[in-house]
Amino acid sequence: MVFSYSPLYGFPQNAAVWRTLHWLLCIFTLVLTAVSTPPEDPVKCVLANANCTVTNSYGAFPDRSTCRAASVAYPTTEDELVSIVAAATKAGRKMRVTTRYSHSITKLVCTDGTDGLFISTKFLNHTVQSDAKAMTLTVESGVTLRQLIAEAAKVGLALPYAPYWWGLTVGGMMGTGAHGSSLWGIGSAVHDYVTEIRIVSPGSVSDGFAKVRVLSETTTPNEFNAAKVSLGVLGVVSQVTFKLQPMFKRSLTYTMRNDSDFGEQAVTFGKKHEFADFLWLPSQGKVVYRRDDRVAVNTSGNGLYDFLPFRSQLSAAVAIIRSSEETQERFRDANGKCIGATLLSSTLFATSYGLTNNGIIFTGYPVIGSQNRMMSSGSCLDSLQDGLITACAWDSRIKGEFFHQTTFSVPLTQVKSFINDIKSLVKIEPKSLCGLELHYGILMRYVTSSPAFLGKETEALDFDITYYRAKDPLTPRLYEDFIEEIEQIALFKYNALPHWGKNRNLAFDGVSKKYKNAPAFLKVKESYDPTGLFSTQWTDQILGIKGNATIVKNGCALEGLCICSEDAHCAPAKGYLCRPGKVYKEARVCTRVSGMDVALAVSS
Repeated sequence: MVFSYSPLYGFPQNAAVWRTLHWLLCIFTLVLTAVSTPPEDPVKCVLANANCTVTNSYGAFPDRSTCRAASVAYPTTEDELVSIVAAATKAGRKMRVTTRYSHSITKLVCTDGTDGLFISTKFLNHTVQSDAKAMTLTVESGVTLRQLIAEAAKVGLALPYAPYWWGLTVGGMMGTGAHGSSLWGIGSAVHDYVTEIRIVSPGSVSDGFAKVRVLSETTTPNEFNAAKVSLGVLGVVSQVTFKLQPMFKRSLTYTMRNDSDFGEQAVTFGKKHEFADFLWLPSQGKVVYRRDDRVAVNTSGNGLYDFLPFRSQLSAAVAIIRSSEETQERFRDANGKCIGATLLSSTLFATSYGLTNNGIIFTGYPVIGSQNRMMSSGSCLDSLQDGLITACAWDSRIKGEFFHQTTFSVPLTQVKSFINDIKSLVKIEPKSLCGLELHYGILMRYVTSSPAFLGKETEALDFDITYYRAKDPLTPRLYEDFIEEIEQIALFKYNALPHWGKNRNLAFDGVSKKYKNAPAFLKVKESYDPTGLFSTQWTDQILGIKGNATIVKNGCALEGLCICSEDAHCAPAKGYLCRPGKVYKEARVCTRVSGMDVALAVSS
């Protein structure tokens, strides 16, 4: 169905009814769909395990490039992994690690050129040892977060904080600094609950060309703190030991309030509730507060968190949603986005985002359940092969969600000012951020400082912003200047730290200078991999070794490959020119203008 040819367009009342009906259909599908086609292996090869490509979950990297390698290896044991690394080191081949379900938006999985080697942890997915008395669990790096949670629960233990999506692997979480939400204890980063790391790196001739290192805070503190967030440049993480906690339960209540005092609340709320977070709907002037606290394990309740957008969805329904948003973009239909956003957010809130009191139905707050049932979800990975009738909504094999993500951590001391800057932008154009709310709003999670060299530097609030991405990289987006300004305010006015795995290129330009321990990290990297076999042009750029991550060319600002400095970096033929920000005048954003300015820009 192609909405641009619908006779309902041009008749606002009927169009609004049509939009409402199709959103209700899609939400009904979202709630009730139960099975799914699993994601395919992100590594594809022309012949057996040779002549291979790799992609991320969404089917496209920020620069739209294709990542290739001569071959892929699938070790099933650490011994096999050592042999693979040794052979590649002896041959001088570049290597990068891939995982089972997905990869970061950024190009951390890519190797340079076409002669390299992908090493997949798909079959390094076993539990090595669990010790209930010592409260430790050792797993291989290809174990998913879902497996980790389940294995811990078997011996009465719990990982206290983790990302909300359970399709990540242990190695992937370590590589990018993945986290949950908390200011309590030592914070919400998964890597800060690790006590030992086994890593396989290139070795000398006397090492047999590969070396297994066992790292811990007590024996090798510098190397350990480098490996906790490694970006994959130190070698292949083989095994990880976690220090866990006794199983506990959580009591969760979602409340929706207006955002009039949100700046003040955002600074203090995380001190009051251990697992607090927010879902901000700035165009609606509303915030969903997550009041989420630890309770005793014997507290009554068997709640389950099964986040609705992470459930499988009918591919046809997802295609309708995408077609609708493409049409809204084509016709600059801000009203349509706002209507859809309001309906979606109110429905998700009314259905408690997928929370149930007993795994079946929601009967009311608080929802109380064991940590292993309340922390993370991702049931669209549960699979019966159904020929893509159903799938995860972002599966690149269907016409599904296609988006950018901009994710950064703003120091807690600056959060109120940053929120007020966003509010100032909304006052200028109240409809400008409805597009974010079509992607569930701005998710905000608490993080704390970490001893990891490339971990968080201070107490902060992490802002996770998801928004429409065009299939054509030269197609500008509705109100894209507002989102670009938010991005630049965070990164440059407030010196926010970008998430290593979820950003556009511009966020990483000069990022290594924001980490006081970056030089110490680079010393460990030089020691572990002196010839840079696990490094790439991309990792060298983001680590400040050589070059920078931005790509300057016509239209580069539309995809976040650069910050515009001239009109050609936007889309002058389509009326988008490079202009200063509206609130943060130092920003340079692609703004839709009309009249003589466009004519002059195109003629020049």
